[in-house]
Amino acid sequence: MADKSKFIEYIDEALEKSKETALSRLFFTYQGIPYPITMCTSETFQALDTFEARHDDIVLASYPKCGSNWILHIVHELIFAVSKKKYEYPEFPVLECGDSDKYQRMKGFPSPRILATHLHYDKLPGSIFKNKAKILVIFRNPKDTAVSFFHFHNDVPDIPSYCSWDEFFRQFMKGQVSWGSYFDFAISWNKHLDGDNVKFVLYEDLKELTAGIYHILNILLGLNFIVKNTEVLRNILTDIWVYCFLCVVGEVGDWKNLFSETQNQEMDEKFKECLAGTSLGAKLKYESYC
Repeated sequence: MADKSKFIEYIDEALEKSKETALSRLFFTYQGIPYPITMCTSETFQALDTFEARHDDIVLASYPKCGSNWILHIVHELIFAVSKKKYEYPEFPVLECGDSDKYQRMKGFPSPRILATHLHYDKLPGSIFKNKAKILVIFRNPKDTAVSFFHFHNDVPDIPSYCSWDEFFRQFMKGQVSWGSYFDFAISWNKHLDGDNVKFVLYEDLKELTAGIYHILNILLGLNFIVKNTEVLRNILTDIWVYCFLCVVGEVGDWKNLFSETQNQEMDEKFKECLAGTSLGAKLKYESYC
């Protein structure tokens, strides 16, 4: 498991940085996309181009609040189940967050390195594709994503917050939230889901298929191992359910508690405009979950 003290230190620094900053100024824009200034900097983005990926790196790519932290925890448990060694990663796991020197420090970290990112396909450093790192793209239906992201914005004090769900929804639909538009992110990945080293997983499927989640991820990530001992598998599943309970892994269909009929129709129209008839649009199973 990652070094929690480093995570706490990183969050404390971000909180201190945000204390005297007006909420309206907690964004900065880089290459047309808004990011929270307390977590990302232009210097870090410029240094990101120097990041050297490895063939055995595992990159978890998702729009925020689509389950990347949950999957990160699962992959950690998978590695521990086989190697019996706790995975140590003394950096905040989101690739684009942190100081500009992190990529130099990461050169000394043991493999496999597990990385998370909320970046568009074309914003990732080229070495990820050149060295054929494994990429797992995680998606969640846009309605539940929006609701979860609203709660996240208001629960975490170091990123911009919103006075109401209605205000957040307007900004979400315009892409004026941290990491920008869900739909722009989706469009950027749509054409690349069938790449040789790119695999797709739907958050809702993982919620329904928890009993087989490890076997699914073994196949998706190409980790080349299976947890064969049923007692070990049972213990891992128990640990994951405890994690879900403590971290409040989002429920499917929670959007119905906040969406008005007008907002529901607006989201439906946006989905049709951006993703209807696409490969990703079909994979999202929009009619089933939205």
